[in-house]
Amino acid sequence: MVSEELVRGMLYLSLSVAGVSGNLVVIFGFLVALYQDKRLLAADAIVLHLAFVNLMVVAVRCLPETLASFRLTAVFDDAGCKGIIFIYRTSRSLSIWLTFVLSAYQSLSVALPGSRWAAVRTGLAQHLGLVFLVLWLLNTCMSSASILFSLGAWNTSATISHGVNVQFCFVNFPSKLSKEANGAAQVGRDVVPMALMALASLIILFFLYKHSRQVKVRRGGGGSERKAAKAVVALVTLYVVLYGVDNGLWVYTITLSKTMSNSLVSDLRIFFSSLYAALSPLVVIVSNRKLNGKLRCGVAVKISKTQLSSTCEG
Repeated sequence: MVSEELVRGMLYLSLSVAGVSGNLVVIFGFLVALYQDKRLLAADAIVLHLAFVNLMVVAVRCLPETLASFRLTAVFDDAGCKGIIFIYRTSRSLSIWLTFVLSAYQSLSVALPGSRWAAVRTGLAQHLGLVFLVLWLLNTCMSSASILFSLGAWNTSATISHGVNVQFCFVNFPSKLSKEANGAAQVGRDVVPMALMALASLIILFFLYKHSRQVKVRRGGGGSERKAAKAVVALVTLYVVLYGVDNGLWVYTITLSKTMSNSLVSDLRIFFSSLYAALSPLVVIVSNRKLNGKLRCGVAVKISKTQLSSTCEG
């Protein structure tokens, strides 16, 4: 048992380190760009928002799991479980929908200028704040069941006939029907943006193929858009693989007639969904030219200041 907790703790620790540091680097880079340029492109604003949400996923789920696995602190009482599961589910679903928004916007970005799709892209960029607000309200409301039904694993006075075991917490639904209805709603909330972002990725690939057949149209313009589009396709592919496994395990969980005695399936779900939040910053850092430039400038300035300080001291 001790070895299982050690392995579990090390896995969550690695996700915490990679996810927190990676997303903080992305957030820092775009905040520097916002400070220096006084504005952000719509695609960069979406990625910044996505990085913040992914940071929430890792910080609110992986860090507490790490602390609890190593028995450093006890945060999973009834109130802690309600808060952690609610924030995790909200931020997780926001991560999914923001990935779809990014893929949809990028699919519009590779369309030819002057087309009606370019006008839709402009309208989306102008109303991006409203899109963020709607997504926050929608996903917050759909995650409210975790506040009602979550409780600490050590609460032995409660029955868990229709519950979901998540190691240190239980999500205990009042009936089988409510469990299945809530589970179906969660799957629908994930599958809808998954299908839409897959469609957006196909559109991106179609436009990339179409552009590649043109011989240096507009003097080879649109290179940055094509590079950004390829990065979005990589993010969507990463999402579909990891969240596809996550949703498959979730469907298996809600179809069980009894609450599982162990949390292996739930641990796998959390691991795969958190893995996207931890790995996606690497794709962003490698592929985003503006972010790369800001981070390199920051490192260069820091190195030059260090060398200057050493020279002065010498």
